[in-house]
Amino acid sequence: MTAPASIPASAPAGAPAIPPVSLTAPVPAAMRDAIAEQLARIACEAGRILRGYHGGDCPHVIKPDGSPASLADTRSEELIVSALAQAFPGIPVIAEETSCTARAAPLFFLVDPLDGTRDFLAGNAQYCVNIGLVQGDRPIAAALAAPGLGRVWAAGTTAREAPIREGRPGTFRAVGVRAARAEGLVALVSRLHGDSDTDACLQRLPVGERRVASSALKFCLIAAGEADLYVRCVPTMEWDTAAGDHVLTMAGGCVVGPDGATITYGHHARLYRNGPFAALASSAYRDALDLPRQSAVSYFDRRRAGELVAPDAAKGS
Repeated sequence: MTAPASIPASAPAGAPAIPPVSLTAPVPAAMRDAIAEQLARIACEAGRILRGYHGGDCPHVIKPDGSPASLADTRSEELIVSALAQAFPGIPVIAEETSCTARAAPLFFLVDPLDGTRDFLAGNAQYCVNIGLVQGDRPIAAALAAPGLGRVWAAGTTAREAPIREGRPGTFRAVGVRAARAEGLVALVSRLHGDSDTDACLQRLPVGERRVASSALKFCLIAAGEADLYVRCVPTMEWDTAAGDHVLTMAGGCVVGPDGATITYGHHARLYRNGPFAALASSAYRDALDLPRQSAVSYFDRRRAGELVAPDAAKGS
């Protein structure tokens, strides 16, 4: 797509900064791919910061929820928030390290400056930077950069992937989900967050292989035709999923909750928590999943407290 003149789709290294763009809802569809590529540039810049800390002894603390927060998270978020404020002034940013203080607006950004912090600290390359622009309750433009793998994805009205070259996106090409294979589906599973509910969902589907992958990268691997599904029944936050959700959706897939409908964003009342969801290359798989049906807050609060949640009780609330 040729970007509108007001938003250059990309700029060569060393080029002047792209002029600020004033966005109001609804954002025209014709602008969204160019916005996504600009988000990809910002995500790749943040990725350069992360690469500087990766593989070393990065200072970090453990947050009250038990998850780690590192100096790399903080530095990446500072760059992203500043860059978004310059490029798209006036659009609120809801980011992981600033947590749930901001409220959603007609347009807002959801940002995870380092998704997969545990893997990052362990030296695993499957960490990523997530930036999603949400309009109403659904993302409309997004970028996800995986600097350790040298890959970046962007989606406005189409889903695309580019190599990362010298900290910037290379040439983008279109990506799309694949058809189911005769030998069975490839399910992406977390290295650190397996659970019995997820396992039960996968057992209901013709899964031929379970492949370990980390972070929101799972959404993009499905979008790129490298896997078929990812089921998540343990806690996530909206900034963990918005960017990958949009990339996958624009590649022809879907991300659905227990009712089979696409998941939504901007839920300040539930502290921006997601409920159980499945990221799918094809919606044909969703009816067999039988995801737990409790609300994001009650279900996950009970799980964190160590309370057993019976499947029948979960469906009833």
